[in-house]
Amino acid sequence: MLKVAFQGEHGAYSEAAAMAFFKDLIETIPYSTFHEVLESTEIGKSDCAVLPVENSLEGMVGESNDLLLTTNLNVTGEIYHRIKHCLIGFQDIGKIDTVYSHPQALGQCRKFIQDHHLKAIPTYDTAGSVKILLELKKDNISCIASRRAAEIYKAPIIKEGIEDNINNYTRFLVLSNRKQERTSKDKTSIIFSIKHVPGALYSVLEKFHVNKINLTKIESRPTKATPWEYNFYVDFEGNQNDKNIQDTLEKIKPNTVFLKILGSYPRAELD
Repeated sequence: MLKVAFQGEHGAYSEAAAMAFFKDLIETIPYSTFHEVLESTEIGKSDCAVLPVENSLEGMVGESNDLLLTTNLNVTGEIYHRIKHCLIGFQDIGKIDTVYSHPQALGQCRKFIQDHHLKAIPTYDTAGSVKILLELKKDNISCIASRRAAEIYKAPIIKEGIEDNINNYTRFLVLSNRKQERTSKDKTSIIFSIKHVPGALYSVLEKFHVNKINLTKIESRPTKATPWEYNFYVDFEGNQNDKNIQDTLEKIKPNTVFLKILGSYPRAELD
């Protein structure tokens, strides 16, 4: 049976994404941190790792993207998972003044939290916030998590669908020690940083344009090594072994100080 590592407790959205991606029977293994998730796959305790990298409402998941810089794993797949948040607790909404959840979930439900004047307390995981709710046993508190998490821990749902926008999707990457076989609908992900000279980024992007490679995402994140310098996370259509893409990657190298290919994998579609 395939062993899949994820961050959080059973009932977390990462676990749900893993189950939706693989479809077949898998063994999901929870870890407290993203680092532990990737490490477990790197050392063979799990076959794959599932990592959230961006949300349609809140944007890039900073910590997991930073870890992509250092992991030796290959990206072998992706999935867009619809996020439906529930307010979970033991009292009516009018008697609750505090809500616990992961910072991303709190951000995705910002309007609901503000409208009901709730104090938001960040936790390490959505499903984990249900465990906190049960441990504290206070009538004035609540948490935000999935319906599945509420069912696993037998906690009552006060209100379902409290996210600010119904188009709330999180993109998850699947990583493993192997490389994905080529398909007819591949996407490739890379990370690079550029020389601190005028026109460096333009020179890189121009090479993709000239070779008619369609970029599906470009996003920057601070390098942390040097103030005001950035790593660029880029996704584009095609496989890293395509001659056109190999040629493009060679041509951009002179304008970069760092270039990492995360992997090529089948493009996912929204549910």
